[in-house]
Amino acid sequence: MLRLAKDLNGFTLEGRDGEIGRVKEFYFDDRSWTIRYLIADTSNWLSDRRVLISPYALGKILTEEKLIRVHLTKSQIENSPAIDTDKPVSRQYELMYYPYYGFPSYWGGASLWGNAAYPHMVEVPLGLAGGVLGEATGHEGDVDPHLRSTKDVDGHSIHALDGEVGHVDDFVVDDESWTIQYVIVGTRNWWPGKKVLIATRSIDRISWEESKMYLRLKRETIQNSPEYSENLLISRDYEAKLHRHYNLEEYWQEELANTRTR
Repeated sequence: MLRLAKDLNGFTLEGRDGEIGRVKEFYFDDRSWTIRYLIADTSNWLSDRRVLISPYALGKILTEEKLIRVHLTKSQIENSPAIDTDKPVSRQYELMYYPYYGFPSYWGGASLWGNAAYPHMVEVPLGLAGGVLGEATGHEGDVDPHLRSTKDVDGHSIHALDGEVGHVDDFVVDDESWTIQYVIVGTRNWWPGKKVLIATRSIDRISWEESKMYLRLKRETIQNSPEYSENLLISRDYEAKLHRHYNLEEYWQEELANTRTR
């Protein structure tokens, strides 16, 4: 199911033995456009601590209750490797995080989640695995420059091949694969009153230094794209129309083919 990232913000995270906190934002990899962590606000019981929850640990999402099940206990989270609240996630930290929970590393295979297309397809021991605990300080060079926060990217200006078209307004997330399929572009400064969806496969790169996102599209192509509104249901028919307009292969057909070959 496709969901808006901002709609998921504030959802309660329910662990095995009680409430963990609430969804605050997400970390995603801008190469695969996959969410690697939910950032939980745990200030109600863990102060001055940023807690990262991998999609490996996520269960059912209850939309009406605004709740996400998490297959972890509060004790597991409290004793997990600590991370500095003011520093980005480093690969050094991840090398402690994944063994601690017994999760396979997502970068250790040919698919989005190691050797699987979806995190729920991976069997993981949902208990402590004796990983190394400690403060993950690391060095600046250890930081993965492709791991970015949705909060930090929100508002970035978006540039087509021939000029600026708008700004990042939100992200559309597939809650099975936890991939970001689309960026919602607000065009108020260029084309008042309209928002459009851009498939992440049409994004060339993000410039962290410039706070800009660059597309492999021309402004006219974006201007003539199917219009999007917040009240619009992103149906498969709408997605197909969008992909035809941008001359893209349908990602759901590719996912289906990959699933059948495994």
